[in-house]
Amino acid sequence: MKKNFSIMFLLAILATFIACGQVSTSASKEPWTSAQLLAPAELAKTLNTPDAPQPFIYCIGPSAVIPNSVYIGSTGEKANLDKLKKAVENLPKDASIVIYCGCCPYSRCPNVRPAFNLLNQMQFKNHKLLDLPTNIKVDWIDHGYPVSE
Repeated sequence: MKKNFSIMFLLAILATFIACGQVSTSASKEPWTSAQLLAPAELAKTLNTPDAPQPFIYCIGPSAVIPNSVYIGSTGEKANLDKLKKAVENLPKDASIVIYCGCCPYSRCPNVRPAFNLLNQMQFKNHKLLDLPTNIKVDWIDHGYPVSE
């Protein structure tokens, strides 16, 4: 009887955490698809090929490290999210857009989701998140990819 009570108690606690959103029963749904993650090597190759079509690149984090990127600022802040909206509002919906932050692993980044959601809401069709799973230093700078001066 005591064993059954313990199991019921644990199940009740688990149910409470699930109901409160503390435990996920499935993988969280990101606003981007795997096809919308851009490999750093691919962007570096494009940047190193001057006659290749260049994307519009926006830094949505604390520091614009990548050449030709437009510094927006941390889009976890509404003012900077509005700044991104203004920066892209006149671009064609099929424009090649790349956003990046790199402040921390993007799994917990406060900037990438608001910015990517904004581009989705604005119905852009060719926007990507630079795949920086660790940070800008490890995933870009340490590979010798081009950096701003």
